Order: sequence, then structure tokens, then C-alpha cells
Amino acid sequence: MSRYAAMFERLNGEGAFGAFVMLGDPDLESSAAHLDVLVTAGADMIEVGIPFSDPVADGPVIQAAARRALGAGVRVGNCFDLIRALRERHSDVPIGILTYANLVRARAGFMRDAAQAGADSLLIADVPALEAEPFTREMEQAGIEPVLIAAGNTPNATLSRIASLSKAYTYCVSRAGITGTHAGGQFDARLIERVERAGAPPAVFGFGISRPEHVRAALKAGAKGVICGSAIVDLVSRREEVASFVQSLKAVTRNDSVAE
Repeated sequence: MSRYAAMFERLNGEGAFGAFVMLGDPDLESSAAHLDVLVTAGADMIEVGIPFSDPVADGPVIQAAARRALGAGVRVGNCFDLIRALRERHSDVPIGILTYANLVRARAGFMRDAAQAGADSLLIADVPALEAEPFTREMEQAGIEPVLIAAGNTPNATLSRIASLSKAYTYCVSRAGITGTHAGGQFDARLIERVERAGAPPAVFGFGISRPEHVRAALKAGAKGVICGSAIVDLVSRREEVASFVQSLKAVTRNDSVAE
């Protein structure tokens, strides 16, 4: 059983809380510490970015984090080292990478190295479902679970393709556009129903998750979890408390809270 499947089984209907940070932001030592904070604060799964100069799916907060990490000299190999160390400290938590095709193609053996470091999944944000199969095939050969993105306007035929290629979970975006807390999302129960009818992996909402009411709305719509990124990365950039924020959002995923 994969770590994601084991996580969903362990949660037994409780919503999964995913926490995203940019690896190497603001430096390697601080980044390692932040990863531990996320796990100990209750994140069920960790999603990490690899700093890239042109992250087209990301808003200004995560773009700035990538620039800080690149400015500190962080490269792909350093990111795999951070993942490897995290895996050694936390053997059960699922670890997913969100990155871009240029980085994957520029490094021979990217999927193999990611798997050997201890990553469980990979989402390549700028690869559409119609072009994803060569990437997902390579992921599976390396032992990495592919994650694809679904949106409210994704056609049913494309959802079927996503279902056939995805493994760990389905990343459902709550709005069009880029990551960030700049606009509220719409947690559309119809999207979740369509994802489930297509036979895709568990639906998890992302983009714009920054407050307890977002988490509650996403789970009431039928999602199996949420991923919070920009709000956490913003706290990291301002050197503010991260643990209590993660704890407050994770608390909402528990069954009694969602039902309120």
C-alpha cells in the first residue's frame, strides 16, 4: 500500500491536511526545520516545491520563495537531500513534489532520484493531461505516483484521462489562475462528483486555502482533503508562527468540526 493510500485509510473519513513549502526557502537549514514543524503540527501530507525561475502556476508569494531559495544557491540536488532527510525522520508521512517540466527534463534520472530520496508523488504543474502520459509512465517506472490537476471546466473526457493516469490523489483547483490567497475559491461539489464518477484518486482541493472556513467548505463539498501553500509560505517569509496556523486548519478537518 502506498503512503497516500495508507494515509487516507488511517484518517478513516477525516479530511487530509496537506502543507506546502518551497524547499530551500530561505536557506537549507531553515527549510529542514520548517518541514519538521509542519509534520509535528499535524500535517497529514507534505507537498514541496523545487525552486524554479519561471513557476507559471504560482502567484507572487511562492514566486518570491523560489527566488529566495535560488538566491541562496539551492539547486535540485539540495532539494532531494532535504526530502531524503525528511523521509529518514518521518517514515510514514507522504511527500509530494510540485515542480515544472523544465526541471524534470533538465536533470537526467529526475524521477529515479526523487524516488530514491523518498518522495511519493510528483505533480508537474505545466504539463496538461493530454501530454502527461510519457511523464506518468516514467514516474511509475521509478516508483513515483503521478498527480494531475482537475478544474471545474475540465471536460469529462479529460477527467477520464486524468483518472487513468493519476495515482496518489487528484489535485482539484478551487479557482482559475495562479496559487495564492488573493482571491477566494469555489468549492464545487459537482467537480468532486465528476472526479469520483471518472474513477480518479481521492479529490483534494488546493489554491486559495488559507482560512478555517475554506477547509470546512472544501470538505463539505466532498473533497477528501485540502492543500494549503501560499499562506504557509507567507508566514515563513515573515518569520511568523507556522505551527499554530497549521494546527488551526488541521483541526477543521476532523469529522466533528466539518459537520458544524
